Amino acid sequence: MSINLFDLTGKVALVTGAVHGLGMAMAKGLGQAGATIVVNNHSKDSLEEAVAEYKSCGLNAYGYVFDVTNEKAVMEAVSKIEAEVGPIDILVNNAGIIKRTPIVDMEVVDFEAVINVDLIGPFIVSKHVAKGMIKRGGGKIINICSMMSELGRDTVSAYAAAKGGLKMLTKSMATEWAKFNIQTNGIGPGYFATSQTAPIRVDGHPFNEFIIKRTPAARWGDPEDLQGTAIFLSSKASDFVNGHVVYVDGGILATIGKPANE
Repeated sequence: MSINLFDLTGKVALVTGAVHGLGMAMAKGLGQAGATIVVNNHSKDSLEEAVAEYKSCGLNAYGYVFDVTNEKAVMEAVSKIEAEVGPIDILVNNAGIIKRTPIVDMEVVDFEAVINVDLIGPFIVSKHVAKGMIKRGGGKIINICSMMSELGRDTVSAYAAAKGGLKMLTKSMATEWAKFNIQTNGIGPGYFATSQTAPIRVDGHPFNEFIIKRTPAARWGDPEDLQGTAIFLSSKASDFVNGHVVYVDGGILATIGKPANE
């Protein structure tokens, strides 16, 4: 009998912050592969809209309101999800924020806010979801990293610090939990066509031209380009893949770029 290595039927996947954009695209991919989707957000209204969107696509989806930086709230939510929906087999730490401010102008409180959501949040959620995975003998954790896990850029010091830390946290999780049959990996998206990037993707915009020239694939990513990697890292196909970050970036990190006149 052949086995579909990418089949997620019967699995429960918690995807934090997946109420829009890339997180929603990845969650839809997991749902289309058979998983039951659980999403969270700190806002009830946007969460209800997101769950309705998933269900309109024929997916089995649930929503829970909690803050990923609040350990007590996370503990309660994980217990509630596993009691009401089922054991969490797949965790995607997608929730994140960014604040674009030059280092010399950035307030400490703003720097800390980004670190709390983008780095401490994945630590808290993973810590409590992994306890159940350890008891059950396996699971999949995917941390949504960034090209800023590898590269610096003006005005995103806190984000880059958090995503660089998340890359190393991913390796540490893999090191500690591999013996429990838990695979922990990361996905590092490149530049994608979303509603947030729409204003800078118009023809003639300098940043649009820069990204197209800087990317060997010569285009922005489509959110659906992330689905295959998310499914792979959530499935049996990746059972011996651990501690890696897969950069879905059209080749940006593979090249130094083109001369300005090309």
